[in-house]
Amino acid sequence: MTTKKTTKTTKTKKRAPTKKLSTKKARAGEHAPRRSARHELVVIGWREWVALPNLGVASLKAKVDTGARTSSLHGFDIEEFTGRGGVPMVSFGIHPEQRSSKGAVRVEAPLVDRRNVRPSSGHAELRPVIATEIELMGQRWMVELTITSRDQMGFRMLLGRRAMRKRFLVDPHASFLNGRRVKGTKRLKRRKGKKS
Repeated sequence: MTTKKTTKTTKTKKRAPTKKLSTKKARAGEHAPRRSARHELVVIGWREWVALPNLGVASLKAKVDTGARTSSLHGFDIEEFTGRGGVPMVSFGIHPEQRSSKGAVRVEAPLVDRRNVRPSSGHAELRPVIATEIELMGQRWMVELTITSRDQMGFRMLLGRRAMRKRFLVDPHASFLNGRRVKGTKRLKRRKGKKS
């Protein structure tokens, strides 16, 4: 008596080919930040020296805050008024020096808007908004700044996401990649080997 062995053939689904990361990519990490082919994004630290040329501020220490949508600038004695031709204006003082009232600058700028901003304290605050030029890492562009009293804060300025969009990548372990300020002056000393 003979027994026949029956074999079942099962169809296997073809799997999509898996991409193998090159050694360089594997070292960099699978989720390395994407860089645009058109615009090479520049890396900045979590705090940087910036300039506000239209406001007469040569150097100001700013905190780079990816958690904030808008940028804010410390201002005191804030006054809104109507300028020539009925243009709404805002006048305020700036303390460029960290934790010091020395070298105060008085500025006037067109009032762009008033916005309700909810800071880390949780209380919404109606702030005047201005548009001005900022300079960082050899780039100069227009940003909107809300004006508020930041006297009790660690930084005179916060640089928010909207101002950095499509320009910079933030390294949370780095500081002052734009250079350090020369003691007793408002001049920045660039890092050696830094490409401008």
